[in-house]
Amino acid sequence: MAEQFDVPHQIQLTPEPNGKGGRAVFEIYIKTTPERLWEAITDSEMRAKYSFGVGTTSDWTPGSDYRSGVPGVIDIAEGENVEVDPPSRLVQTFTALWSDEVKAVGASRVTWEIRKVGDSCQLTVIHDQLPLDANPELYGGWPMILSGLKTLLETGELLDTPGSLRYAQAS
Repeated sequence: MAEQFDVPHQIQLTPEPNGKGGRAVFEIYIKTTPERLWEAITDSEMRAKYSFGVGTTSDWTPGSDYRSGVPGVIDIAEGENVEVDPPSRLVQTFTALWSDEVKAVGASRVTWEIRKVGDSCQLTVIHDQLPLDANPELYGGWPMILSGLKTLLETGELLDTPGSLRYAQAS
């Protein structure tokens, strides 16, 4: 595994269409079914395999809370599942918890949209309601997370890119 965790983020926020804040949009195609992709997003153990070693727990119902972290090691995020429509759409508030700087930003929103395309899925992740000057740590990890998700679902293997398994050995 790579020693360095901090990788420069190349993603820039774009202004929201309504002019209030910024957003980052990520689109990826994964050879899988919508049901399997939904499972990978909502199953805590599976999610930890591609998301920095961090699991996310919830009962995945509209209005329910979720928490992301490594128990006893670090809290990463918390929020509410605003919209839950398996296996096609999940809208969540997102409050980062890993440092005082990111906590101070408050809640933003993450929308997961899954669309079947042939024998694959188009996954669009929209992280919005962010200040235009938001710390790139808040949204810059998405390419690594989504690359890990794609690799896991298509090959069954894990990425060992810097940070991909940052907390995997900590629990």
